[in-house]
Parts: sequence; structure tokens; C-alpha cells
Amino acid sequence: MLDKKDFKPVTLADRAFFENHYALYPQNHSDNTFTSIICWNHFMHYRYAYVRGNVILVCTAAGVTRLHPPVGPHDPELMREVIRLALDMGDNNKPLMLIEPETAKLMKKIDPDLLFIPDLNHFEYVYRAHDLAELLGKKYLKIRNQINKFRKNYQYSVEPITPENQKEIMEFLVRWCESKNCEDNFILAHEIEAVFYAIEHLTDLRLRGLLIRVGLQVSAVSLFERLDSNTAIIHFEKGLPEYDGIYKVINAETAAVLASEVEYINRESDLGVSGLREAKLRYHPHHMVEVYSLKRRTGFPFVT
Repeated sequence: MLDKKDFKPVTLADRAFFENHYALYPQNHSDNTFTSIICWNHFMHYRYAYVRGNVILVCTAAGVTRLHPPVGPHDPELMREVIRLALDMGDNNKPLMLIEPETAKLMKKIDPDLLFIPDLNHFEYVYRAHDLAELLGKKYLKIRNQINKFRKNYQYSVEPITPENQKEIMEFLVRWCESKNCEDNFILAHEIEAVFYAIEHLTDLRLRGLLIRVGLQVSAVSLFERLDSNTAIIHFEKGLPEYDGIYKVINAETAAVLASEVEYINRESDLGVSGLREAKLRYHPHHMVEVYSLKRRTGFPFVT
């Protein structure tokens, strides 16, 4: 019987294990990638169990505990155990999260009374790489105009992120954080810690990235990796707000690099931030990575 004692903390030393497992069972959602898990571990406090060839994640953030569905060969009995444990130790409202549609269908076969609700704040935006790189057509006209205005106003250069420019990027992140008043913003305060971790462990995590210099100063960065053979994922993207259009430029420059390698780019979710949602929709996603949460309901096995 699956028990909370079966879970152990995720550490950087687990990278090879997760990568090997995900090679067998590719993931669509960024929150399940090892990079996201380890970079956000300071806040999410991830633990995992490996049971009958399945990886089961549990996280506790701001005092709220939730489980993820098993990743591995379909095992109805193990799924029942995960649901039971989620209801026992998880959040009172949504104890099991990041359930993709196919997994929800399998869970419904196990128990038709399960109730799922779409987790819109964690739907991820996936674009055609060439669309983001080329920005063709009327629907991208405003974005192209902003990029052209930036190129007219500023002398800039683009280069890959390497250990040699790591210190400069750290200094840039401090400036970015000051410009955004990170200390007064709960989400940004934790996000900047995640970005710092990613830069500090760039080689360990096999991340790639680009930076933009305006003049000699690092003014924007992006960090990304391959999610699978067909998709890349942008984990972090930051730019100094005094340079109007710089986010559009780092987006386009990153897409130009990736368009020769993959068909799609996953730019993660908007976390329910209205301005971020509007910005992502302006780029016209090709599709979304949809996820659901298990919701408690009255009657066995759910409680109110």
C-alpha cells in the first residue's frame, strides 16, 4: 500500500534517473520536467516515489500538498492507491493535479464517479517554432512593428549563455529584480530564485540560453531545453523594462535558433496572470497542453 513514507526529496543527483525515465515516458507539461522540479524545489518542496516502474510526485507549496498522477506503465491498482493517498494527505479541494486528458480517461475507467475540473491557469501555450521566428502575416503586424522600433532605437547583439558570461547574467537578474520590486511580489520573489538556480546549474541541467546586450550591458535572457524530439520548452525569459520591445526581440531570437531544430515551442502557462495571458495569446498558440485537477465531491470516496 502506497504511503507518504515511500516518498523521498528530489535532489540534483536524481537528474539522470528522471531523464532516463522520461525518455521512456515523454512528458508534455513543463511542471513535470526535471528542470522545473529542481529549479522550483525551494518553494514546491518536491518528493517522489518509484513504484512498479512509475514515478509519483508530491509537492508542498505554501502549506498545500498535492500529488501528480503516476508516470509509467498503466497500473490501475497503483492509480487507485495514488488517488487514495491524494485524498488522505492532499489539498482539501484539489488533491491531485496536472492530470492530462488521456490520464483522466483512464482514471474514469477506474472510477466513473471521479470529478475533474480544468486547471486553466496551468494550461500551457504551444506555438509553431517558425511562426514565432518569422512572424508573418497581419496577425503579427504589431509585434513586428515593436521589434523594428527596438532595432531602430538600440544597438544590440545576441550571444549564447555560457559559464563565461554567467556572472554578468547574475548581475542582470539583480537589476531585473530591482526593476520589478521582486521583494514585494510573492510569485516573482520565488521565480527569481528559480532563475538563479538555473543559471548556477546551467551545465548540470544541460540548459541552453541566449542573452541580448544593448550596448555592452546584458539586457535580456532566455533559458530553454528540448522537451522531446519535436518540441522545445522556454523555461525562463527576462528583459529590462526600460527597453521597449525587448521581450519581443528575445522571443524572436530564441525562436530563430530553435526553428531549425524543432517544430513546436512550449512557452509554459500564464499562472492566471491576466497581462501574461494576453501577451501569450497575441502570439496565436497552435495548441494548448490541457491539464485537469481531481476535485473532491460529496459521497465515497470523496469528502467535503
